[in-house]
Amino acid sequence: MPRNEDIQHSILIVSNSEKFNALIKSALPDGAYFLLDHRKSAATARQCIQERFYDIVIINSPLPDEIGYEFAMDVTDMCSATVMMVVPAQAYDDVTERIANGGIIAIAKPFREGNLRKTIRLVIALQNRIHVLKHEVEAAREKNEELRIVDKAKFMLMEERNMSEAEAHKYIIKQAMDSGSSKKRMAERIIDDLE
Repeated sequence: MPRNEDIQHSILIVSNSEKFNALIKSALPDGAYFLLDHRKSAATARQCIQERFYDIVIINSPLPDEIGYEFAMDVTDMCSATVMMVVPAQAYDDVTERIANGGIIAIAKPFREGNLRKTIRLVIALQNRIHVLKHEVEAAREKNEELRIVDKAKFMLMEERNMSEAEAHKYIIKQAMDSGSSKKRMAERIIDDLE
């Protein structure tokens, strides 16, 4: 399992302001990303998200082609990215009301000193947690698949070779060890042989 400090992210900044892009880049912790892309509009960013996976999307509202909250909601529907939306202070309450149920993090501009950096660290921490949880779910899924295949092989051995469940289980383990393969791989071979 990767440690949080070892996780690097793919980040998309959607902003029509080069100054904002530079500000975000300077607020990102060293080593936090392996990919940092910029798009100036929601339309080009939507296309970009369809072509490439990003796990963090930062939106500087308003965008040239829309306010940005529709795009933010679209991002949460399209992928598992953590989304941060930077909005003008006068629109903050209205926008956060619209995006809160989407799990989108909002921050008002102009920023108080340190707020941007803290919010970005929160976004990165959330995405790190999502990354770890995805690995845990995948590991559980693989373990479940292995158990399903091994159980199928055990039951086939019980039926075809009149073994008890314990004998079938020991047989699979011994065959896997003798051949230097995994229990899952051996169970698949047994299933193929007995079908």
